[in-house]
Amino acid sequence: MMQSLIKPTIVLGIGAVTYLASIANFQLTDAKAYHGPQELNFFRGNNIELPLSDNGYFKASGNCDGCHGYDEQQEANVDGELNDISPVTMWRGTMMANAAKDPLWKAKVSHEVAVNPSHQEALEDKCTSCHAPLGRYSHVEFNLGPYGMDDLATDSLGMDGVSCLACHKQSTQDLGNLNSGNLNFAPQPVAFGPFEKPFEPPMQDLVGILPVPSNHIQDAGICAGCHSLLTESVDLQGNFTGQTFIEQATYHEWLNSSYNNGQPLASTCQECHMPEDDAAVILSANYSELFPREPFRRHELVGGNTFMLKLMRDNAASIGLAATDQVMDSTIARTERMLKNRTLNLDLSFATFDNDTGYFEVRLENLAGHKFPSGYPSRRAFVEFIVFESSGDTLFKSGVLQSDFEVEGHDAVYEPHYDVITSEDQVQIYEMIMGDVNGDRTTVLERAFTHLKDNRLTPKGFTTSHSVYDTTQIVGYALADADFNFDGFEGSGTDIIHYHIPLNGYNGNIKIRARVFYQVLPPRFLTELFGTSTPEISTFQTMYNNADKTPELVVADSILSINVVTGISDKDPIAFEAYPNPSSTGIVQLKGDHLENISSITIYDVEGRLLSQFSQYPIKGLELPTKPGIYLIRVNTENASNLLRVLRY
Repeated sequence: MMQSLIKPTIVLGIGAVTYLASIANFQLTDAKAYHGPQELNFFRGNNIELPLSDNGYFKASGNCDGCHGYDEQQEANVDGELNDISPVTMWRGTMMANAAKDPLWKAKVSHEVAVNPSHQEALEDKCTSCHAPLGRYSHVEFNLGPYGMDDLATDSLGMDGVSCLACHKQSTQDLGNLNSGNLNFAPQPVAFGPFEKPFEPPMQDLVGILPVPSNHIQDAGICAGCHSLLTESVDLQGNFTGQTFIEQATYHEWLNSSYNNGQPLASTCQECHMPEDDAAVILSANYSELFPREPFRRHELVGGNTFMLKLMRDNAASIGLAATDQVMDSTIARTERMLKNRTLNLDLSFATFDNDTGYFEVRLENLAGHKFPSGYPSRRAFVEFIVFESSGDTLFKSGVLQSDFEVEGHDAVYEPHYDVITSEDQVQIYEMIMGDVNGDRTTVLERAFTHLKDNRLTPKGFTTSHSVYDTTQIVGYALADADFNFDGFEGSGTDIIHYHIPLNGYNGNIKIRARVFYQVLPPRFLTELFGTSTPEISTFQTMYNNADKTPELVVADSILSINVVTGISDKDPIAFEAYPNPSSTGIVQLKGDHLENISSITIYDVEGRLLSQFSQYPIKGLELPTKPGIYLIRVNTENASNLLRVLRY
């Protein structure tokens, strides 16, 4: 079906002339032929159609794909290397695009309903407000009552997930003050965008939507309504307690950070999750005459959930994904890059040896603009710390994943936060744990009454005095950890884990490796879910059992070789002292009784490498290397061995 745009009668004033110049002399003098939305959807939709639904209030993504999807001419929606960076193509493989098709979400909604069947109507209406907003808010607009999963099953608008107009039609009303799926939409058929003087005719004539410039589309408040969720708590009998529970508060975590409060980190959600392209981009396919716009934000819209993206890709036909494997693989690759490049820094360092113990530190720095992990409370990150002997055998391990994808040494209920780890059954796991009215752990969202633990890494600038701290609290032993979010000042966004490793008399070289893994769905979180029987849970359980459950490696660091120095202690009374300490010249003297009894002296660097040795104490003193740093001096007598630490600056 072909349509044509009839040339209107236009009276040009000075402003109109300027406007036409700003779109690079776009020619309106020649009538232009257009493909209809259905044809364009087929041509540009990778042969997988997006819905073309239109109820007069919302329109589905298929209506946008013709101009803002793949351009076969490679003139619009491409980067400098002609790669397709169209908004619809990038969006269609994301968790947002497939929010209403997500089999885990469907299973969890059915689980909550099975636990409290009398709450079904309210539960489903609340859950669909974020996962199927176009369907749910159409019911609100037309006074059709609550919106449930049965409504969603036959509603292509709802099944479009967090579609184009779920963001681009949000109004400025209460922006940033909304939560729990409460959203406000403009009553008119408009789409808000960031660019001044949009070229209106194609969108108006073909789709019936007026493009309207408004800076609020770039405001983090656009994300607030769904990325802050409070639930009404119930007891084990399903009675409401009158209390609310903060299930997730990603937007509030951003508010309580330097990314919201100040330079140089200030940035919105969009600046990370919709990064700017390096070049100006023509925004609409079939309109190569349009003036390229910048900055163009790629609709990448990824976080860290590679597990569900892979699971959905592998079950695309049964789920009904409107994205090819190629599109899904591209989304997964962007998600992996986000995790590896924009999430954490890790620094592994060696402090010293003392008697039969090695002292190490793992310093983690959160690079995200919110807690890590953030969002849905199943998510966790854990630290794997392994010490290898020179033969490759393991001398010590903490946080190693078992064959069942649970972490070895995990406590029966949940693992506490650690400042110091001294044994293999201790592992640092960053997570939020929910408790019911009895203080027992639960994964039923309605039963969540209290936080038993929240030691997720805070963002830079996070403080306990911020106005939204009540929704973003640190809970549990992390509060007593002197270096959790504190590195000389509150708000460092860091944590230091101190590993005091028993060496069990080992002598020789060792290698140390520290890694952080991100796990979206730990097995323990699914115990209650899989203990309930619904068709949706059975469907998801089959997909889960067949899925690759390997956690995502986020960051790693290692020390390739340290020579173990054991059998010494500076915690007992020592026979000798080093002075001056610190030393500016590098010459260190020893003082103490019976210097004549010294049988040998060895000097090591902080990683245990032998630097020099003496058969007796030289009267002129001990000369340290010229490089500033900490050095270890081992002083042996016939009956004792002492280790001294000296700072050279």
